Amino acid sequence: MSEWVRVCAAEEIDEEDLIRFDHGGCSFAVYNTEKGFFATDGYCSHEAQHLEDGLVMGTVIECPLHQGRFEITTGKALSAPVCVDLQTYPIKLEDGDIFIRL
Repeated sequence: MSEWVRVCAAEEIDEEDLIRFDHGGCSFAVYNTEKGFFATDGYCSHEAQHLEDGLVMGTVIECPLHQGRFEITTGKALSAPVCVDLQTYPIKLEDGDIFIRL
């Protein structure tokens, strides 16, 4: 059964940036993009490097370790060395707070 979990206040994530969110033994990346807020798995699918120090460019996240890129809105792997997509998670805004459905 899925549940909505509060991540943070929306104002805590700068535009074109992300934060790390750990919950229930899992780690997520929550992004503020030009198209809104999104959430993916927190670790790169290539070498298990957390994306929290990655570079957000529009709706693309670049892994800080080997510069593989993912489309934030879909989780799709865009460039080598990554070839496995990231899982994405629904986000909602409520009273200025960001919630993720897990």
